[in-house]
Amino acid sequence: MMGQIKKRGLDVKSFLEGKMVVLSLAIGLAEQDDFANLPDLQEVPPSQETPPDKSRNMGNKPANSPKGQPPDADGHSSVSDLANSLTGDMVMLSPGSEDDDHEGPVSEKLGRIQFSLGYSFQDTTLTVKILKGQDLPAKDFSGTSDPFVKIYLLPDRKHKLETKVKRKNLNPHWNETFLFEGFPYEKVRERTLYLQVLDYDRFSRNDPIGEVSIPLNKVELGQLKSFWKDLKPCMDGAGRRGDLLLSLCYNPTANTITVNIIKARNLKAMDIGGTSDPYVKVWLMHKDKRVEKKKTVTIKRCLNPVFNESFPFDVPAHVLRETTIIITVMDKDRLSRNDVIGKIYLSWKSGPAEVKHWKDMLSRPRTNVAQWHALKA
Repeated sequence: MMGQIKKRGLDVKSFLEGKMVVLSLAIGLAEQDDFANLPDLQEVPPSQETPPDKSRNMGNKPANSPKGQPPDADGHSSVSDLANSLTGDMVMLSPGSEDDDHEGPVSEKLGRIQFSLGYSFQDTTLTVKILKGQDLPAKDFSGTSDPFVKIYLLPDRKHKLETKVKRKNLNPHWNETFLFEGFPYEKVRERTLYLQVLDYDRFSRNDPIGEVSIPLNKVELGQLKSFWKDLKPCMDGAGRRGDLLLSLCYNPTANTITVNIIKARNLKAMDIGGTSDPYVKVWLMHKDKRVEKKKTVTIKRCLNPVFNESFPFDVPAHVLRETTIIITVMDKDRLSRNDVIGKIYLSWKSGPAEVKHWKDMLSRPRTNVAQWHALKA
């Protein structure tokens, strides 16, 4: 018999089997949390024990390869030596060490999430509590995120539950409990708990941050226990979008940052024919305002394009900490709106990979510092 889901008294029909009730409870601060002292089920070496909680409220957000073509009429300048060689005055950076020269996108840490699971055989009730997140990456160009969690019991994707959005917070406390009542244990063991953390965006599509999947037949559900799990890249609808190689060069004398768009690889195909017509837009942002935009030429029908185009921007030293460079790889479409393949936000307070590139640029003035970046939704 198909049951019902209830959250704060709201009925939602046709979810899983049996009678189900979902209650969303605001428990309060972690120090007052009924589940705060539960043991961590994840086997972690002593050197990787859970660090102290750094949760803080950061405020509220107002009302979530072919060769490159020659320079075009807009004044794009070509950097012909960048594609064939990354030696000389260009420093190639990689994830682990500044002295490591192998190519590859920086492996970005996506933070982690704490949640609790338990099953009551007497009440035939599965309890899922979303506790908190830690060290989530910044998805907004303001250097923060507005995270919330979607909850599925796979293979059912039609019915999803959501936590509240925590505004401008990279270490959010949700403390929301979801109870699935009248749910037979043999059916519970056939399900996989899937948690997806997203950044809420009021004016566009929410950005995925990371995901966790827990097959419930792998968990001892006899009593409520908590887990810490590292977030993995979201594959639900986003998938891999490709990588972009670019370099940054800061000239403190001229007060300029030069962005060199070098090449991309394994771009996501956006056209019916299994290819794309990529070009790159570069926006200079000051605080939340767009200051200047430049773009490359379009490379037709290519998923591994070489651009080799250089764009200088005037950035006085006193505004560096309030500057963000947004790089967007686009798919050109003559008959409809151009599609976004992926984005990169570069500043001193973006994600770990972007911050590393920004700091290395500042520490090596007048040097082209190159790094691969994985494109994000």
